[in-house]
Amino acid sequence: MSVDQSPGIAGGEERATAVTATAASYPVAPGYRVNVRSGPGTGYAIVRVLSEGAWVRITCQTTGTRVTGPYGTSSIWDNIGSGQYVSDAYVRTGSDGYVAPRC
Repeated sequence: MSVDQSPGIAGGEERATAVTATAASYPVAPGYRVNVRSGPGTGYAIVRVLSEGAWVRITCQTTGTRVTGPYGTSSIWDNIGSGQYVSDAYVRTGSDGYVAPRC
């Protein structure tokens, strides 16, 4: 939520407005089962494994362990849910950089 403190609101009241975060979906590299980790790095626990052909919704991205995968070498990690990160080197975003806000 963001807070709108625009003039013209009676009594100086704050009006809360919903902020819509649109997270785009991207395919995981074909032929790979990708580890989903609890944090942005290979030292974090594996919380689940994505099946082959999975698509992920990236909510935000951050830096972490440098990983080499089918889409190159990257230190960008994609947050796909609360406490769920995958290396961007295994997700086809069409970019070597950030495609979502930073976490």
